[in-house]
Amino acid sequence: MSCRFEFVVAIAAALFMAVPAKAQSAGPDGIWLTQQGDAKVRVSKCGAGICGVVVWLREPIDPATGKPQVDDKNPNPSLAKRPIIGLPLFSGMHPTGPNQWAGQIYNADDGKTYASKISVTGPSTLKVEGCVGAGLCGGEEWSRSR
Repeated sequence: MSCRFEFVVAIAAALFMAVPAKAQSAGPDGIWLTQQGDAKVRVSKCGAGICGVVVWLREPIDPATGKPQVDDKNPNPSLAKRPIIGLPLFSGMHPTGPNQWAGQIYNADDGKTYASKISVTGPSTLKVEGCVGAGLCGGEEWSRSR
């Protein structure tokens, strides 16, 4: 009976120790699918903050050109030819609280950069918000992808 008790204690200890590891995995690091499902963004730590880079597009080839999608909405001609896959979206994203960051986000759909807040709202949900000026904000929820 002593061996059985030790086995139960060992299993309970292993489960207890696994909980913090799972809680840590609920952070922002990973690949996220945008709300519309048209892109995946790899979020990773960058210094004290986080970075986000496009790693997948539902339509990676521009039907008009037959070539990879480029940042053609960007008003800067030297940036308008860079590929969307590999495009950095976040800049200056610094922590503002537990699982929360603020900085800027680039929107390749219109070629503009917006003030942004990002927060992990669940193990598979990232809330991404962009604002124009004070109070004019919009956002979406991204889901964790594999």
